[in-house]
Amino acid sequence: MENIIELNSRIVASSDVVGTFEARGPLGEYFKYCDVNNDDRFGQKTWEQSESEMQRQALANALKNVGRKAAEIDALFAGDLENQCIASAYGLMGFGIPYFGLYGACSTAVEGLLLSSMCVSKKIFSHVASVTSSHFCTAERQFRMPVEYGSQKTPTAQRTVTGAAAFIQKFADKREGAIIKEGVCGIVRDYGIIDTANMGAAMAPAALDTLLRYFRASGRQIKDFDMILTGDLGHEGGDILCRLMKTEGYDIFGIYEDCGKLIFSRETQDTHAGGSGCGCSAVVFSAYILPKIESGELKNVLFIGTGAMMSPLGIMQGKTIPSVAHLVHVSSAK
Repeated sequence: MENIIELNSRIVASSDVVGTFEARGPLGEYFKYCDVNNDDRFGQKTWEQSESEMQRQALANALKNVGRKAAEIDALFAGDLENQCIASAYGLMGFGIPYFGLYGACSTAVEGLLLSSMCVSKKIFSHVASVTSSHFCTAERQFRMPVEYGSQKTPTAQRTVTGAAAFIQKFADKREGAIIKEGVCGIVRDYGIIDTANMGAAMAPAALDTLLRYFRASGRQIKDFDMILTGDLGHEGGDILCRLMKTEGYDIFGIYEDCGKLIFSRETQDTHAGGSGCGCSAVVFSAYILPKIESGELKNVLFIGTGAMMSPLGIMQGKTIPSVAHLVHVSSAK
């Protein structure tokens, strides 16, 4: 089928690590690991080193969960929001796994899942890991203002999640757990958005493009899925996506969720339009959604990672914000 990649991989392990603010949110009880020092530094001297440590912990715990050594992993896909993806490079180099660096902005979690699934489904590799992360303080320092500045946020702004998650996949030779059945590679789109405080508006049309390509090529209907999950459009972008889909004849309001909406409480945590960052969709999917798929509570989920492909330099030069959205169809074997 045009645009759709047929896949057959199983997520055999995952692990997630979050900061203290995330652990106090609505999903706090589901996250597996949190910073024990309650300062989001994870025992490190700088925020950037802290993000690397989150990635290291996430992958180490995922390997432990599946009972595999690093030497048994054939390839590693990883990325983050920092310049040149240094959180991933520094955090994961000690594992000695062949490394592919990714930059998909907030779509990196799904991009990693999709690429890993392609490799094991086609039996290029036996076991593949994907890791991603974000950290509130590293993102604020790079993209906005130093945290100490205390700048005001607009209602459409989102809070970068402090979190990391790792996933390990293999060929689905047994029908058990969570199976990635299909994938759609996103196409970079630019809809002329220039407001860096409204990532939801920049990314929603890219999610629309990918979803429409999937539904039109597959012939499937909304009723075939238990959930359509984006990560992370937040409250603003999620509402835009639902309204745009409805104008195209697809009413997803009843089954739509967004990781940026799920991770924080809008009422009690003052996060405006919700969560964002590479770690947002990664930790929500790992801790909250994936167990529901594995148990059979959710049978079929479309997981769409959305990313705003901007950089501070591009914004200073007056560029608009291009975006991309990758999709995987995750199914329960039960």
